[in-house]
Amino acid sequence: MLTRPMHKADFDEIVRVIDRWWGGPTASLAHPVFYYELGQVARIVEHEGGMIGFLLGFITGDEPPVGYIHMIGIHPDYRRRHVGRKLYESFEDSCRSAGCPRLKAMTAPGDTRSVDFHVALGWRWETVRDYAGPGRDRVVFTKQIG
Repeated sequence: MLTRPMHKADFDEIVRVIDRWWGGPTASLAHPVFYYELGQVARIVEHEGGMIGFLLGFITGDEPPVGYIHMIGIHPDYRRRHVGRKLYESFEDSCRSAGCPRLKAMTAPGDTRSVDFHVALGWRWETVRDYAGPGRDRVVFTKQIG
């Protein structure tokens, strides 16, 4: 498996496969801003020349900056094979090199697979009421890296 930065052809492939990989209409979450304006730390994992995973994330303009993971996708045939771990580790390395002392991500309440995954990688979490607007709680993950 090879982990590398994302290219435009990769982003186009993400838009083509995300609904199939995630099992529903979610392509709008792969907004082009995560490639064109914020994509310098987005990552791809390849196996035998094909994309098997992606991570859309960015580094905030905060002081100090924060590495934020927007979404991750793993080809269904490659789940539970450490593809997500490779993506997160590569993203973390890039953020650390850019001077980020902290990472952040979020998910919807009840997504126990996401919580378990983040906890296994050393992240802390809390449910934040109204995080995404009134009545829209979110589980917010953070990890100190520097």
